[in-house]
Amino acid sequence: QVQLVESGGGLVQAGGSLRLSCTASGRSFSGYNMGWFRQAPGKERIFVASISWRGEPTNYVDSVKSRFTISRDNAKNTLYLQMNSLTPEDTAIYYCNAGVLAGTRPGPNWGQGTQVTVSS
Repeated sequence: QVQLVESGGGLVQAGGSLRLSCTASGRSFSGYNMGWFRQAPGKERIFVASISWRGEPTNYVDSVKSRFTISRDNAKNTLYLQMNSLTPEDTAIYYCNAGVLAGTRPGPNWGQGTQVTVSS
């Protein structure tokens, strides 16, 4: 098992940026494919981005390509999501996930989530 703690969420105006972080503890972080998922109010949790244990390849849902960048620092046991040009449609709880399969399917390990709210 790996324990995941997200941070970096908050309230931002449309067009702004945020960087989310996910710090891992427990089993070796560097061996996991990692991902970010999000859940908007009243909607299902969906895939946002993933990164392999080596740092590449990366995968993104079409709606965030060219705006979001996923990265990781295995020495710091930390996963990042840089989010630029945010829109109100990006408002959601963002979850970190360890053990992503086939690029987009979540593994069994989730963080508690961090709220991102984008105002128009």
